[in-house]
Amino acid sequence: MAWLLVVVAGLLETGFAICLKLSHGFTRLWPTVAFCIFALGSFGLLTLSLKKLDVGPAYAVWTGIGAAGTAIYGMIFLDDLVSTFKIVSISLVIVGVIGLQLSSTTH
Repeated sequence: MAWLLVVVAGLLETGFAICLKLSHGFTRLWPTVAFCIFALGSFGLLTLSLKKLDVGPAYAVWTGIGAAGTAIYGMIFLDDLVSTFKIVSISLVIVGVIGLQLSSTTH
């Protein structure tokens, strides 16, 4: 259950990163509100998961999911540059996230 919280928190991190861009420096109301909701949800779920998980792997998985999700979303929906090197790098992040989850145990 703790790892599920980290995964959902990582997806919410993707949401707050995207809303941060869409807020244009917190000058647009609804993306700013969404940023706050996603950020509070993400940090809240990560905090709950840390009651059962080691901080290092949990934090790395959280940031890895957020980084990979944000990069993928940006390439698909925000016209971010798509390159083979970027796709390979994102794949390596995802493999690392899976490896950290598989190598960790809950308390």
